[in-house]
Amino acid sequence: MAYKRNPMRSERICSLARLVMAGAMNAPMTASVQWFERTLDDSANRRVSLPEAFLACDAALRAMAEVAGGLRVNERIVARAVADYLPFLATENLLMEGVRRGGDRQALHEIIRRHSMAATERMKAGEPCDLLERLADDPAFPLDGAQIRALLDPAAFTGRAAEQTEAFLASLDLDAQEAASLPPLTV
Repeated sequence: MAYKRNPMRSERICSLARLVMAGAMNAPMTASVQWFERTLDDSANRRVSLPEAFLACDAALRAMAEVAGGLRVNERIVARAVADYLPFLATENLLMEGVRRGGDRQALHEIIRRHSMAATERMKAGEPCDLLERLADDPAFPLDGAQIRALLDPAAFTGRAAEQTEAFLASLDLDAQEAASLPPLTV
């Protein structure tokens, strides 16, 4: 389709991955009837399946490197998605803070649910997310706008992602030049 980027490479990657996954079934299917009697019924399977799997993996990884080499982050689009959906991700934290301030969990859950559904309907109509404003304006909700915004730092919702990425990169054992070429990790 004309609007897709890298469709042929991505579709080739998918096709090669499917070939490798399907080929991986050859070994257990052969073993299921072979009884490990040192027969030759698996020799053709080995001669074809193993080299093809390595070649297909190599081709898929090369295509993935080409696609990944051209990736770029559209920061404005990411910022908009965060602005639209972070309020929904934060509802559990808002609920817990409301309970800490003396609110009834069931009642606060219902308030958040009701406002979340209304904000979602509004977004489906093309309007921006107004969940936070709805909650701040609700007299039955124990947090005001400033208290709500204080709980909405996007970095607080990344969990261990940065730590896991650092550990993964360390496990790659890159040389100094390769490591220096990587962009810094920021949250």
